[in-house]
Amino acid sequence: MLVDHFPLLGLRLCTPRLELRLPSSEELAALAELAAEGIHDPDVMPFLIPWTDRPPAEVARSVVQHHWLQLGTWEPGNWSLQLAVFHGGAVIGLQKLSARDLTITREVTTGSWLGRRHQGQGFGTEMRAAVLHLAFAGLGAEEATSAALSYNHASRAVSRKLGYRPDGLDRRVVRGALAIDTRLRLSRADWERHRTTPVTIEGLEPCLPMLGLST
Repeated sequence: MLVDHFPLLGLRLCTPRLELRLPSSEELAALAELAAEGIHDPDVMPFLIPWTDRPPAEVARSVVQHHWLQLGTWEPGNWSLQLAVFHGGAVIGLQKLSARDLTITREVTTGSWLGRRHQGQGFGTEMRAAVLHLAFAGLGAEEATSAALSYNHASRAVSRKLGYRPDGLDRRVVRGALAIDTRLRLSRADWERHRTTPVTIEGLEPCLPMLGLST
């Protein structure tokens, strides 16, 4: 079976409302179509790289290509796990967890997006809580980082709720104009103080070597 050669296909994270895992081909197509429908107000760009400014067909294709790229270039010392997020069996967004030299740095980074019709329901907090549980409880991370442009109030609110602290500012260029990127950092101690979402992990042990960790 394919999962025997690529065990990440068997990794599952479950919260009270959500399931996070790698998507099948058909589910990847649904994720791409969701992105093409729009994931933010067109007048406001929440991403440093404005990939959603492309025509819908190109946005959808970019989701598929980026998914394949991350899997095809996977290395234990430098990886980005792009998990599709499911609610009631339907795909509603994407949650990323990335790390470089995890065994040394003990640090991970997160990023995410949700389809517009699924926003404002607390899913963003729940899906990030899922990968933070994977990072701290499953992978032994000591710190998690995130970032959000200063006007991305929804993302920053999720970070505050989960216990992140300010970690400095970066001056960026987005759509040809200055944008302030706010860095955020979550320690293991702050994660433990703020965690309230129950999370279960399935299929992690066979994945550990792919994540740069020993079994």
